[in-house]
Amino acid sequence: MQNLLYLPPPVSFFIVSAITTLLSLAGLYLVRRKYSAEVLKENHEVAAIIFNAFGLFYGVLVAFVVFVTWSGYDEATKNLQMEASEALDIFHTAATFPESPKKTIQQGVRDYLAAVYNDEVPKMAEGDLQLYSGGAHNTLRILFSQVDASSIPNRELYGEALRCLNNLAQYRRMRIFAGNNTVPPVIWLVLLVGGVFAVSYTFFFGMKNLRAQYLITTTLTVTVTSILFLVYVLDHPFTGTSRVSLAPLREAIAAMQGDSAGE
Repeated sequence: MQNLLYLPPPVSFFIVSAITTLLSLAGLYLVRRKYSAEVLKENHEVAAIIFNAFGLFYGVLVAFVVFVTWSGYDEATKNLQMEASEALDIFHTAATFPESPKKTIQQGVRDYLAAVYNDEVPKMAEGDLQLYSGGAHNTLRILFSQVDASSIPNRELYGEALRCLNNLAQYRRMRIFAGNNTVPPVIWLVLLVGGVFAVSYTFFFGMKNLRAQYLITTTLTVTVTSILFLVYVLDHPFTGTSRVSLAPLREAIAAMQGDSAGE
C-alpha cells in the first residue's frame, strides 16, 4: 500500500478502486448466480432498514476519521512552516552578533535546515522516527552552548535567539510526532470490515435490471475505497507525492543563501 503513495494521486486512486471494484463485482456475480431476483426481493424491507441504520453509523465513523486525519495533515503543514520560520528568525537575529558567533550560528542554522530537508524528512517518509534525541537540533544547540554570551552586546537579542531555539525544538518534535500514524490499527479494522459489509449489502438487493445493480455496486465501491484511501494518504503526511509541501524549507534555505551572498 505504501508504494502507491509514490504514484500520482489519480493513478493510485484508480488502481485501488479498480482492484476493489473487480472483487465486489465478482461477489455480486456469485450471489446473483445463486439467488434469483425474486428470492432476494423477499427480504428487501428488512434489509433496507438494516442497511440504512448501518450506513448512518458507518458514515459518521468515516466522517470523524477523515476529519481527524485531515486536521493532523493540516497541523503537520503548519508545524513545518513554523519550524522553517523559527530557523530563519535565528539566522537573522544572529546577524546582529559579533563576527565569530555570527558565522558559527548562521552556518549551524543552514546545516540544520539542510539536514531536515535532505535527511530527516526522507527518513520520516520511510517510517524511521528514531530522531527524538540528537539529530540536527542537538548540533545547533551545542553551537549555542559554545558561544560566549558575554561577547554579545545586545543580551535581549541573544535571549530572543535562545527563545527561537527552544521553539524550533518544539516544532521539530511536533513534526516528528506527526509522522506517526494517527489512525490506530483497531480503527482501520473497523473501517475495512465496515466497508466490506457496506458493499456486500448491495449484493442482496434483487434488481431486475442487473446492469443497474452492477453500476450501483461499482459506484458504492469506488466511493468507499476512495475515502478509505484518502484517510491512508492523510495518515502519512510526509510520504509520497501527496506529502506536506517542503516549500517552506526550500524558501528559508534560499533566503539564507541570498543574505549570505549579499554580505
